[in-house]
Amino acid sequence: MLHELWEDPEPDAGGYLTFCLAGPMGDDARRGLSLSAQLVWSVEAESHFEAMTLYWERQGWGAYTTDFPEVDRQSYASRGWE
Repeated sequence: MLHELWEDPEPDAGGYLTFCLAGPMGDDARRGLSLSAQLVWSVEAESHFEAMTLYWERQGWGAYTTDFPEVDRQSYASRGWE
């Protein structure tokens, strides 16, 4: 599934960066963005874990870890999200 990284310069918009699913499943996250927000990156991933791993690599934050690997590594397809 396609994921998007949005950069929002408006402090009242809930943060500087928003990483969310593209399309209708990310509508709630994008709804909080200001009109000044810009899409700065997009990436395809087959699971939440893969998406976050790629995001962390892009940001230079080191290795992504999760407290819920059995859930986060489930593919979106196995959840019926495609």
